[in-house]
Amino acid sequence: MRDLPQLLHLIASFSKENRFPALPIELYEPCNYILTLGGKRLRPALVLMGHELFSDNAEDALPVAWAVELFHNFSLMHDDIMDAAPLRRGEPTVHHKWNTTTAILSGDVMLIYAYRFLTHCGNADTVLRLVNIFNRVATEVCEGQQMDMNFETRSEVGIPEYLKMIALKTAVLLGGALEMGAASANAPTTDAQHLYEFGRLAGIAFQIQDDLLDTYGDPIKFGKQVGGDILQNKKTLLVLKALEVAPEVDCRELLQWMQTGSENPLEKIAAVRAIFNRNAIQELVSNEKKRFQQEAFGHLASVQVPEARKEILRKTVADLLERDS
Repeated sequence: MRDLPQLLHLIASFSKENRFPALPIELYEPCNYILTLGGKRLRPALVLMGHELFSDNAEDALPVAWAVELFHNFSLMHDDIMDAAPLRRGEPTVHHKWNTTTAILSGDVMLIYAYRFLTHCGNADTVLRLVNIFNRVATEVCEGQQMDMNFETRSEVGIPEYLKMIALKTAVLLGGALEMGAASANAPTTDAQHLYEFGRLAGIAFQIQDDLLDTYGDPIKFGKQVGGDILQNKKTLLVLKALEVAPEVDCRELLQWMQTGSENPLEKIAAVRAIFNRNAIQELVSNEKKRFQQEAFGHLASVQVPEARKEILRKTVADLLERDS
């Protein structure tokens, strides 16, 4: 079993060997560009970890891992257009560096290449199994993105709706990566499904941790402005939990702040955080995260492989869920 740095090295080598063609440059240069902007490459690593639970040959799953990474970056390229985002990982987004038309078409070809890589993953039955998982997960990611966009124009969003949105937009791809890794090793369906649930539930906990860090993280470790979600009036789990449990006076004040701009950012962040603190929101949301985390690891425990084979996956996910940056 290889550890995370070793698996990331495999992925990096595979990516260098499988760059997009040089021509036409207008189509393929943006694809290579977004793939070199950094990122943890967690999703392809999870594919390899899922595969290595059942096989010692992680190299066999590299095409699957790269298909997942291409899909992820395709979705980022199109999400940036929808969000009118100027930066991605500190660099200009594709539609800002080139133009929107280029970003749409380059994203499209990345998705096509993802399917091409999936066809290089074993016999016809294995490929069909992988494509079916991929199609299900990709559809759910699109559904999650639409829910997120809908929430921007809605005055009320329920906690169950929010959790479903982050499950679809973020978590199902983590679960799908593990499930596809297992499927590429011809793992039993029951074990692959447990891995999917492990990744999905851990992904929800991961996003909740992100919400917590954005409000309560150490700015130096977090690497960006703490309170960004507050300034953007995002309906995070902290906001929704406060609106659920806080007294009416605090709810009214919170809603008033969420209708303001960011002209006085420090004042706004301090005021909203004070509402959270008065109502123990950090503790309540942390407990919610722990609930998903515990349920996730229960599914990992149900996977029928020796415990020693699960150790790298278990530690990798546990470290992500306790991260402070």
